[in-house]
Amino acid sequence: MVATREEPHLTKAARRRLVYALAGIVVVLTVGSLGFHFIAGLDAVNSVYFESMLATGQGPPLTLTTDNAKLFASIMAFVSVGSVVSALLFSVGPVVRIVWHNSIDWVEKETRELERKVEKR
Repeated sequence: MVATREEPHLTKAARRRLVYALAGIVVVLTVGSLGFHFIAGLDAVNSVYFESMLATGQGPPLTLTTDNAKLFASIMAFVSVGSVVSALLFSVGPVVRIVWHNSIDWVEKETRELERKVEKR
């Protein structure tokens, strides 16, 4: 007898959290990239690169020359890392919960089947 497991699915609330989390990351990356372009005078590619390095906790890849750019980078570092961590927790958390519960259900079912087979012997 082959056990069929229910495929994990996201609830409406989990999908909504995922959309909000991704939208938050897009907003932070956009604001950061535009800020580094206009405040620090970086070109478009370096602005996106700088902000993505801050958002993922890699640190600043380029040296900023003005105090305003350094202050903006400091603020964006906190906001960016916080938004990425929050987005990961809010979007991955429900998926991990679904997979965890389905896995536990499957293990319990297999254990019961093995117990029945052992009792028949």
